[in-house]
Amino acid sequence: MKKVMLLIAVFLFSCLIITGCSGDKTKATAEKTAAKSDKLVIYSSHPLTMINSFVAEFEKQNGVKVEVVAAGSGELLKRVESEKANPLGDVFWGGTLATIKPKANLFENYASVNEDKIQPAFKNTEGPLTRFTDIPSVIMVNTKLIGDIKVEGYEDLLNPKLKGKIAFCDPSKSSSSYEHLINMLYAMGKGDPEKGWDYVKAFSANLDGKLLSGSSAVYKGVADGEYAVGCTYEEAGATYIANGAPVNLVYMKEGVISKPDGVYIVKGAKNMENAKKFIDYVTSKEAQNIVVNQLHRRSIRTDVEPPKGLIEKSKINIINDDETVVMANKTKWLDKFKDIFTSAK
Repeated sequence: MKKVMLLIAVFLFSCLIITGCSGDKTKATAEKTAAKSDKLVIYSSHPLTMINSFVAEFEKQNGVKVEVVAAGSGELLKRVESEKANPLGDVFWGGTLATIKPKANLFENYASVNEDKIQPAFKNTEGPLTRFTDIPSVIMVNTKLIGDIKVEGYEDLLNPKLKGKIAFCDPSKSSSSYEHLINMLYAMGKGDPEKGWDYVKAFSANLDGKLLSGSSAVYKGVADGEYAVGCTYEEAGATYIANGAPVNLVYMKEGVISKPDGVYIVKGAKNMENAKKFIDYVTSKEAQNIVVNQLHRRSIRTDVEPPKGLIEKSKINIINDDETVVMANKTKWLDKFKDIFTSAK
């Protein structure tokens, strides 16, 4: 009997060893497969022309095949949230910090290898929020349509001659329009956002029921002559100016909020190592020089010169918001804007 029990014990112990070894091999194989992934899925709200400038070079340098899903930042953020149990995207590229910070728990902590070269104001101190570029909000003007209408800031957008001729996107779908809403509240409220809502009501009335569905519709609409003016971000307008379009940029005299957009790794990304490589690439000096010289954006690095042809930041009336207040009130402010716009239609 003892001999039989001993044989059974030896058999069971052998099974445990085999199972353990098999488990180790399976785990090692999975880790090896993950480490050698040649794929990367990017969710991005940037224009495809801009995305392609970086993706082609990244693929070439890393032997990675990139799939891009392009849409508005609000739409993509909802997608990341709905997929959090089974992430289908690896990188979220775009969206200002005001848009992403309230949902920072959807993204992985990661500090790029370039953090020591990032300007102090743009360092990733939170963990998952890597900055990509510095983006002032601006008013884009079609010089052929504007005629003798003066546009120097937000107050001028209330001119009755501009009713129905202002391109503005739904701020719940576009981070650039949400930044403009914040900018309006602080600039027209003279630092107190709650005092800026009277302006938002008047502005909404002058939209004449027209609210666009995506950021690109704003700058394209102005450049193509569908609208005389539009509330957008600097790079969008600067690109059209560089290409000879009849547009110019106005930095609101009441005050301009300049915020960075970012690039973030989706929590639980299936292609994690490639996602990290992408963060490192777009924050590199090579990529940031592309940002300045080809895309007319302002770099977040200390060793990259400002873009030529754009006004020096020191000459812009820069104002600041209170990020704590903005984060705490995002849902409330978006709902309030929706109610105001609906009532004004």
